[in-house]
Amino acid sequence: MGRLWRPIRPYRGAVSETGRVLVVDDDMTVRDVVRRYLELAGHHVELVGDGEQALRRVAEREPDLVVLDLMLPGIDGLEVCRRLRLRSAVPLVMLTALGQEEDRIAGLTLGADDYVTKPFSPRELALRVTSVLRRSRAAASASPSVLVDGDLRVDVGAHTAWRDGVELALTTREFDLLVFFLTHPGTAFSRAELLSRVWGWEFGDQSTVTVHVRRLREKVEVDAARPSRIATVWGVGYRWDRSA
Repeated sequence: MGRLWRPIRPYRGAVSETGRVLVVDDDMTVRDVVRRYLELAGHHVELVGDGEQALRRVAEREPDLVVLDLMLPGIDGLEVCRRLRLRSAVPLVMLTALGQEEDRIAGLTLGADDYVTKPFSPRELALRVTSVLRRSRAAASASPSVLVDGDLRVDVGAHTAWRDGVELALTTREFDLLVFFLTHPGTAFSRAELLSRVWGWEFGDQSTVTVHVRRLREKVEVDAARPSRIATVWGVGYRWDRSA
């Protein structure tokens, strides 16, 4: 097996958000490296080696964020992700092999908030974890405000959304994307712009945006195959069209 990370200088930058992070990986060496870098970033870290332990720990005491390897013994990471999303919106960052694009897209489709590919930089992973936590908490602590568009109602302060009176099960990224669209109606944004303004990434896999837009359409559109809210602007990207 080749190396799963790129050696770099330890991360010692300022951190504005820290939390309890559950790391799920069957490789003890990888777990230890990830733990050290996350602790350098100020996080409290718990380590488990398989999906069964991960699901049990989350059920016992939900962490602030889960770092989840997709290649796990027994219950694989995709199934762990699916089961977590049935009962929790805990932020989730995936670890995937470089060539596993289908698994990466599948993980995002199931509700993962972010991903890092192996071989990975532990410093980048720590920054991604901090970024996801920051965005999740910023949304939760935002000044209470309610956004309404037709049968869609979003309470930004409470971090909840309803369509036609039914509460929507949204991941952190889906909620962030929805709020961004609702606060910028009628403007077309490229996938690169959305990646920068919603994810905070200046570079990255733009298919992440495509997957999240597809998932969001399934939840906010009457017919996701014929969207009336999130319009595709060919050659540009996506635009939110307010209800008449």
